[in-house]
Amino acid sequence: MNKKGFIFDLDGVIVDTAKYHFLAWKRLAKSLDIHFTEEENEQLKGVSRVRSLEKILAWGNKTISKDQFTELMSKKNEEYLSYIAEMDSSEILSDVPRVLQYLIEKQQPISLGSASKNARVILDRVDLRKHFDAIVDGNDVSKAKPDPEVFLIAAKLLNIDPKDCIVFEDSVAGVTAANTANMVSIGIGSKDVLGHADYVFNDFTEISDDFLNELINN
Repeated sequence: MNKKGFIFDLDGVIVDTAKYHFLAWKRLAKSLDIHFTEEENEQLKGVSRVRSLEKILAWGNKTISKDQFTELMSKKNEEYLSYIAEMDSSEILSDVPRVLQYLIEKQQPISLGSASKNARVILDRVDLRKHFDAIVDGNDVSKAKPDPEVFLIAAKLLNIDPKDCIVFEDSVAGVTAANTANMVSIGIGSKDVLGHADYVFNDFTEISDDFLNELINN
């Protein structure tokens, strides 16, 4: 039987926690008198917390002390955690459970590959952790996407060659990381944004069992 490694990003792929990041970053920006838009928030997808705050400060042309920087990062995370503490399985994006179940039935190894340091907490909140054979998140990597480290670690944990791995991603940085790792990249979102992926779907409702079967058997 063919074995492929299926690697899923978390934010914007399995659950939409991007909206909570946006709310938390927006409040932080406001406290610094920086105007922060949803368009700018798009540029923070798949980007580490440190880099995100650096970008926001650059957009607002602000300089802060090292201590204040650390304090703000911690504050942002606390606020974000207060949002995700309220999450439940109703927040899983459409047809994700169907796709995971299909892959489990076909005995395909599944991993998470996320920049989020809260990935395990979120998977527990939405009751999906049991579906994953491996979890790689922001606590396990030293390099953020577009570096492929997160996906290469996932492939290693699944014991699958990177070229036999398929990555589901919603960010430009994530798709680039998958491509760099020589994995099949599947963009979840807009073709205009994720055109460099091997395949692009608006969401998982467009991904058929037949398509998944083709991925397994190719």
